[in-house]
Amino acid sequence: MRLALPSRERWEELRHNPNVIVFVVLALLALGIGPVVGLVSGPDQIGPYLYRAGTAGVFVLMAIGLNVVVGFAGLLDLGYAAFFAIGAYTYGLLASTELSTSPIHHPVHITFWAVIFIALAVAAASGAILGFPTLRLRGDYLAIVTLGFGEIVPRVFRNLSDWTGGVNGITNTDSPAVPLWIDTPFAGLNWQVHLDFKHPFLFGLDPVPFFIVILVLVLLSAIFASNIYNSRLGRAWMAIREDEVAAAAMGVNTRNTKLLAFGIGASFSGFAGAFYAAQVTLVSPDNFGFLISVTILVMVVLGGMGNVAGVMVGALIIFVVQQLVLPTWLPNGLTALADSFGLSSITASNPPNWPGLHDEIVRLNFFLFGMVLVLIMLLRPQGLIPSRLRAQELIGEGTTDEAVFDARTT
Repeated sequence: MRLALPSRERWEELRHNPNVIVFVVLALLALGIGPVVGLVSGPDQIGPYLYRAGTAGVFVLMAIGLNVVVGFAGLLDLGYAAFFAIGAYTYGLLASTELSTSPIHHPVHITFWAVIFIALAVAAASGAILGFPTLRLRGDYLAIVTLGFGEIVPRVFRNLSDWTGGVNGITNTDSPAVPLWIDTPFAGLNWQVHLDFKHPFLFGLDPVPFFIVILVLVLLSAIFASNIYNSRLGRAWMAIREDEVAAAAMGVNTRNTKLLAFGIGASFSGFAGAFYAAQVTLVSPDNFGFLISVTILVMVVLGGMGNVAGVMVGALIIFVVQQLVLPTWLPNGLTALADSFGLSSITASNPPNWPGLHDEIVRLNFFLFGMVLVLIMLLRPQGLIPSRLRAQELIGEGTTDEAVFDARTT
């Protein structure tokens, strides 16, 4: 059987497709972060930046999943962090010593590579359970129900103290292990192969293996989400998003289709939760609050609902702004700029009225973050890289006020 290569027209289409360009840029950025940080900040800073990059990958993974629910199917979900918590606690219970103090008095240590798929299945089932009683709800009513679900789940885990550790959470989760590992200059190391099947290389506190794993998970998730968007199921989701009554009239099974949207979207979050629990080795109910759900929703809206590439870009931008720009880069940069102009009176603290320029900017983090979001939504309401259909809806392209009869005869 001969493998058919894409035609020249297809290659030209791909070359000028903005999504393809975005994916290529993101891939180059992911592969170049280690060497660039090593050259700019030194080899000792590669680890901390790769750890943050791994955490950013967790948010990208969740944003891709929420985009299935909100962007593809048009179902407003404000409790998405609940599935993140379900995946994390699934990993914590099945890959730690926590159950040794539970009523069963027996720890469970299942390998990471199996638990992440178990967490995926548990989160997907939870998504379907949430979706079943909300099938008749739309818009704001659906948002309220999902918000309630997002508030209930972390408190259930908090109150099940005999099983989940209560407010203290689950600590010392198992680190993933692999029988083969290769050190590369990508991480600032010399080429070396680790091969020991009796004592496999433990990830431990080394962020490089976690970063590579999350890259693979994000890549597979992006491919899956893109393919399902172009499938028959994706077209059914878009039909429900545009007009559920019309979709039902055309033969779309709205009940099963919406349940699949909730289940598939939740599975991404459960996947991310299991990885997160393994990376930070701690599962606490305080890490899955309403702010996480809002942040993921902001990433989806900012990047461009319905577009996988745009959602990934939006997730990375929001993460960098929240984790690096506002708390670190902006205060340090403005403080250094003020000192260079001799404005030491502004940078120095003068309690209790003035904490100093650095601390004052840190206090204004949420104000500045809100201003950034307001400006972006005013200037680019369709998102940074919206899907073509979504852009037409928001900026008015492809719409007309003509009557059907007039449009037919002209």
